[in-house]
Amino acid sequence: MARTRPLVIGHRGAPGYRPEHTRASYELAIARGVDAVEPDVVVSKDGVLVVRHENEIGSTTDVAQHPEFADRRTIRSVDGEALTGWFVEDFTWDELATLRCRERLPVLRPGSASFDDEQPMLRLRDLLDLVREAGQERGRPIGVVLEIKHATYLAALGWDVAGLVDAELRAAGWGSGELSLVIESFESTVLEQVSERGIVASYIYLLAAEGRPFDLVERDGDAAPTYLQTAAPAGLDLLAGRFDGISIDKAMIVGSAAGSRVVADAHDRGLQVYTWTCRPENAFLTARFRRGAAEAAFGDYEGEWAIIRDAGIDGVFVDHADLGVAFFGG
Repeated sequence: MARTRPLVIGHRGAPGYRPEHTRASYELAIARGVDAVEPDVVVSKDGVLVVRHENEIGSTTDVAQHPEFADRRTIRSVDGEALTGWFVEDFTWDELATLRCRERLPVLRPGSASFDDEQPMLRLRDLLDLVREAGQERGRPIGVVLEIKHATYLAALGWDVAGLVDAELRAAGWGSGELSLVIESFESTVLEQVSERGIVASYIYLLAAEGRPFDLVERDGDAAPTYLQTAAPAGLDLLAGRFDGISIDKAMIVGSAAGSRVVADAHDRGLQVYTWTCRPENAFLTARFRRGAAEAAFGDYEGEWAIIRDAGIDGVFVDHADLGVAFFGG
């Protein structure tokens, strides 16, 4: 049966209320009724798929308070950007397991920050098992929208990211299509590599509102298409038949009068469209929907979200699971 409303996806769990990518964050998102949750994965020094939004962990863990890891702080060029901090690929999983997670945006989300330093990091396998068990307990299917991060960067370090993802999904019982699985990435190369291995999933290509995909820049240099070129009709023509859909920055829908045309153009080519990320705080809303001067205050998020809903999107990422389910899940 076709969906009559968008898939509501707990973006990194429920990070509006708990530090992102923690067990507590995912459990709260599921308790608040999301259809699926979204883990991002990177790779540890010993080849473990770790659930983190990016490989730099200084802003989301207490690693800086561990003197034994002080010498791991370094500078890396990740996807063409110079970053300073601590990086997952420099730690074994046993070392990462000694760290505790922290709220990324403590000024905007002090309530979430009150749970700092309580929860350990998760492996992908931990998250997959958590979601399966939660679905069984609640008697309803709960999906996983798995985002693969930094695949080209990690390949340069010697990691076959597609192979690691394939092995983990199969070992956890998530690769055969019995459970609801979406795989997404800003890099089309790794999506195709996982698909070619036979993992049964919906494959969604992430498109930002600016920039170019790092895998294609590494391969083609300045000839690589921009994300906006890929979202145009000619670019979407090249995606049809290769992937099941696209996932676009909400700015591509609410940021311009013609933005919502992307959704219709994609649908015309048989592509689903997800969008990210619906957040209620003024700091994240389009200017006309902000209310008052406080960045952390909730603005007219329903006004902005209505534009996204009415554009006909198929899936939406939310930070506040209860608000997302209430608005999009009716």
